[in-house]
Amino acid sequence: NEESPFPRIYVERTLAIIKPDAIHKSEEIEDIILTSGFTILQRRKLQLSPEQCSDFYTEHHGKLTFPKLTAYMSSGPIIALTLARDNAIAHWKNIIGPIKASDTHPECLRAKYATSELENALHGSESFHVAEREIKFMFPNKETEEYLSRYVNQTLLQGLTELCKHKPLNPCVWLAEWLLKNNPNKPQICDGAVAEEAE
Repeated sequence: NEESPFPRIYVERTLAIIKPDAIHKSEEIEDIILTSGFTILQRRKLQLSPEQCSDFYTEHHGKLTFPKLTAYMSSGPIIALTLARDNAIAHWKNIIGPIKASDTHPECLRAKYATSELENALHGSESFHVAEREIKFMFPNKETEEYLSRYVNQTLLQGLTELCKHKPLNPCVWLAEWLLKNNPNKPQICDGAVAEEAE
């Protein structure tokens, strides 16, 4: 069992958000992210509803600032980014700095881009488990796409091809019945005639 001459690098993911007050500086911020050794795995510009903000910041429920936080985060578009590198969570938190950054950490991104303690320009996941939850929240379709690609698309393509060949009067009903008969996750049951012929 030989030791590798290269150090092992554990790649970690974290969620970064460029908040409404800093979105006009998103290109500049993304350049800083890339020059800091991160890879941007996913990027999405969106506007959250107050309800979505409430779900995202669930750990802040009950705090006095919660209504202002959800109002602020739903006040305009944001950019959500999945970042990757070794020790990504700690690195990103270090780069953005604390919420009250201007006095104690003048070199951090929040000191540069935040407009107030509430409107603090950027978000970073607190821990590995929080990052996983937040990434799934902001990029919900990734798992769906993988599932569809792995389990659904091939069967659906075959069904649609057969549908085009048969051209039935009621295509929706025909396709639904075809999918039920050809479900790859359902065991095939032979009817009596075929079973007798096999004996």
